[in-house]
Amino acid sequence: MPTVWREGPFRFFFYSEERNEPPHIHVEIGDPPTDIYAKMWLGPPVAVAVAFWRNFSARDRRAAREIVIRQRTMMEQAWHDHFGT
Repeated sequence: MPTVWREGPFRFFFYSEERNEPPHIHVEIGDPPTDIYAKMWLGPPVAVAVAFWRNFSARDRRAAREIVIRQRTMMEQAWHDHFGT
């Protein structure tokens, strides 16, 4: 479960066994295990699309999504570096 980025209370990561899915990033608040968790798709056809949110406040949703938008290129590169795609 490589951590790609940390900012504020957020940890952005992906699971190593998710090679067969399109590039995406998971985000959580707090240390694992946590019940504040989300998944966002990184690539086309939509630049950043939310797969799901779990227990995020509206404020934290906005902040997490803004971070993913800002760091999208780096997160996509980390995905491709890790999975060799």
